[in-house]
Amino acid sequence: MLQLILGGARSGKSRLAEKLASDSALPVIYIATSQPLDGEMNQRVALHRQRRPDHWGLIEEPIELARVLRENAAPERCLLVDCLTLWLTNLLLLDNPERLAFERDQLLESLASLPGEILFVSNETGLGVVPLGELTRRYVDEAGWLHQALAERCQRVVLTVAGLPLTLKGTAL
Repeated sequence: MLQLILGGARSGKSRLAEKLASDSALPVIYIATSQPLDGEMNQRVALHRQRRPDHWGLIEEPIELARVLRENAAPERCLLVDCLTLWLTNLLLLDNPERLAFERDQLLESLASLPGEILFVSNETGLGVVPLGELTRRYVDEAGWLHQALAERCQRVVLTVAGLPLTLKGTAL
């Protein structure tokens, strides 16, 4: 089952995904896409590490998400990807503009054939004002298009606000 969990910053989306992964009773591999490049991001990563059970696997992959999913998805395994918008940011900041389209297409094409339980966490950034800068507008556009494409392919889509899940697609939580 593919699940997409969306929400704003500090909405509870990661905590919900971690609970769903634990509740699956499957072995879990946490796929972290962040690149902790500053002190504030290091603190965020540390907070996530503290919440995760020690027996969960961990893969840190900032770019080649589709490859990691193909290599690790299994019928009796749960993969938790946190988060897609950090992954998107990593791709937008590369010197190669074609890489974003390639990696996004690889991800979307691989979804139908991935076995097991896969949880995607992502920031919903398109609910606010239109950003002033070109890069931030492109980021919001790319995130919105990615979320729409994933939502089409996922069996469940959840929007998390103030720690409360609102099921947009699929069975309610």
